[in-house]
Amino acid sequence: MSFVAEKHRLVIDEAVERLISRASDCRELGSGDVRPRVESALAKYLFKERGDAERGEITLFIDEIRADDLCLIIACEKGDEKAWEDLVANFDSTVKSAARKISPNSEDAEDLASSIWAELYGLRQDADGNRKSKLAYYSGRGSLAGWLRAVVAQLAIDQFRKQSKLVQIEESLEFEKLANEASEHSNNGIVSHHNNPEELFSEKQTAGDVTRALKTAIEYLEPEDKLILKLYYFDDLKLKDIAGAFGYHEATASRKLARIHTEIRRAVEKSLRNEHDWNESEVKRYLSETASKLGINFERLLAIVLVTAVVQDLCFAAVL
Repeated sequence: MSFVAEKHRLVIDEAVERLISRASDCRELGSGDVRPRVESALAKYLFKERGDAERGEITLFIDEIRADDLCLIIACEKGDEKAWEDLVANFDSTVKSAARKISPNSEDAEDLASSIWAELYGLRQDADGNRKSKLAYYSGRGSLAGWLRAVVAQLAIDQFRKQSKLVQIEESLEFEKLANEASEHSNNGIVSHHNNPEELFSEKQTAGDVTRALKTAIEYLEPEDKLILKLYYFDDLKLKDIAGAFGYHEATASRKLARIHTEIRRAVEKSLRNEHDWNESEVKRYLSETASKLGINFERLLAIVLVTAVVQDLCFAAVL
């Protein structure tokens, strides 16, 4: 908590309690759940410009926050399944409408809408394994529908920039030169940045430990979770197609995939500690670093191991 927020603790506490009471459905949230988000909004939109803001200004600011929308989003972040169902039911049409307006065709619009739900739930993870969700940016100061439309527009812009960048790279001869150099200096898929044999051996051993731990974690997944991973990574199906195969919404498929990622990562970390004698600092440092040495993120490393495992299973089945 900042010094300014601490100075106004009482007025903020009172306004937060009032905000929760204003919600038609507070989602069983308490002040401890809501206050951090309110403080963040205050710091960003009020205290940053007005460090000397008075009680009345603070009260008015919090009283203008949309209580139901904010409680819904915070509940979703906390993993409330009912909140997620309500979010999808109430705002799926908003997301799809915004995607159609900004996309050149219906197929791209569907892909963009699917990507939005994945971004909202948070398929990506930070170095500590925590989900990175765009929901964290919603402050409640404007309508949730308007904010979602803005998220759709921003994601469309990001995708366009990424595609444009890829096109520019692919057309560049310099890129081919760099790719060839990387290939010449690679060693079993791990790019070497030095000529120290001991360090090279350490990198190989580390990558081997992570790969074995990943394979073990995948083996212990529930059959449905294995199938979802196979469809997503091996068969290259989109989340909306996977959802259709199981009979649920693409947002549910996003949540399931994110949950599977989390469970696998936790299992891998546990295996590295218990079976490969990694200490805690090594787990935190080298797990992501091993993937980065391959030029990929943790989820992509998972995918590579999964594809290998699936191919092995298919070959084994063919022999039988």
